[in-house]
Amino acid sequence: MTTSTTGRQTKRRAGRRHDGRGAFTLLELVLVMMVICTVLAMAAPSLRGFFASRKTADTASNLVALTQLARSQAIAEGTPYRLNIDAESGRYWVTMQDQGAFVPLTTDFGRIFQMPDGVQADLKVDGAGPNRDYVTFFPDGRTEPAVIRLRGLQGDRANVECDAPAETFRVVSPKEGDDR
Repeated sequence: MTTSTTGRQTKRRAGRRHDGRGAFTLLELVLVMMVICTVLAMAAPSLRGFFASRKTADTASNLVALTQLARSQAIAEGTPYRLNIDAESGRYWVTMQDQGAFVPLTTDFGRIFQMPDGVQADLKVDGAGPNRDYVTFFPDGRTEPAVIRLRGLQGDRANVECDAPAETFRVVSPKEGDDR
């Protein structure tokens, strides 16, 4: 203990100045960084497929959005719309009927969308032949019942389904062995 000029006694720490600020030593920082790197190295392999599997789910959500657009536009404009899917090239787009022919939309939704690498689509329209590559949306609000099966490289799957003409499309997780 030391006595100050005012007569107060104070305690001093030997070898270290204490001014109220906490600090970490270089050794402590290096140890924390090593622990963080070890945890990340263990977790990285399990996260590798996460983003690849999201591609299939994102494509399914995009297809549902396009079906909702096609249905609402068909009702609003009183003209049939189609969602076209080219399974070979992995492209899909919306067209509308204009003077007897189906033409691309002039909006951003009329552009051709490309499925992500590794995502494959298979379209089955109820009551149509096996090579049918479109679903029609009618001005009275009806939709052709159909299933769009999506498969990714990681084994992830999603179905975009419409079970009845008066229903809308939705994303459904396929059940094991479900290949309808």
